[in-house]
Amino acid sequence: MTNYAVGDLQGCLDPLLCLLEKVNFDPQQDQLWAAGDIVNRGPQSLQTLRYVKALGPAFKMVLGNHDLHLLAAARGFKRLNPKDTLDEILDASDRDELLPWLQQQPLLLVEHGYAMVHAGIPPHWSLNTAQSMARKVEAVLRSDNADLFFENMYGNKPASWNDGQCEAVQLRTITNYFTRMRFCDAEGELELSAKKGPAQAPIGFAPWYIHPQRKTVDDKIIFGHWASLNGDLAEKGLYPLDTGCVWGGRLRLMNLSTTTYSHCECA
Repeated sequence: MTNYAVGDLQGCLDPLLCLLEKVNFDPQQDQLWAAGDIVNRGPQSLQTLRYVKALGPAFKMVLGNHDLHLLAAARGFKRLNPKDTLDEILDASDRDELLPWLQQQPLLLVEHGYAMVHAGIPPHWSLNTAQSMARKVEAVLRSDNADLFFENMYGNKPASWNDGQCEAVQLRTITNYFTRMRFCDAEGELELSAKKGPAQAPIGFAPWYIHPQRKTVDDKIIFGHWASLNGDLAEKGLYPLDTGCVWGGRLRLMNLSTTTYSHCECA
């Protein structure tokens, strides 16, 4: 059995199939992890969602911001953006099977010595704290109160966690850490407007993973979300998998046992 992890698919099914063929992926024996954002912006969002769901136990994922955006739009809490490619899913005959399945997926996956998250883990949280925080959101997503979450999910503020925040605001803050974070300060204050590479960090902020007192420095973290990194990161124990496939880059697949990468050469 071989476990693999793949970066942001964003509705690019053909490159994924190319990669899985390249490594002789066998869903009867192997397992595929996805670092979130399996849908949106690419041409095959519906087909991608159907494919990964059909893999059954051979597939695991964490939710990304685009996945959550789809779920919010499906419940009427957000209109689609002009660049979204989600209409096919919302109009699909099997949407009532696909969307509840997606909503059951976690924000954080910890298995086989790895933690996988879409965007990152803030520097002031240990892995145990991150797991506890993820469970808060996951419990609401899987409950009859999910509308509370989606109604309040969007927004850049507050910029950091506070024990005194109301539940809806706390859920938003946790979600922003796990699915949208790039830059923050050492205490976890977020800067969500900057989306360029790490060299363009806003004054007073730095990439979440670079803070010297980061509490997960000894953990192995797989993440996506930050396409402008292009998978180039020399930090020990960090495995960036978003190489911008939907923007013309190559899709990246990682063998968890060997920590080696494969890339799809499909156009």
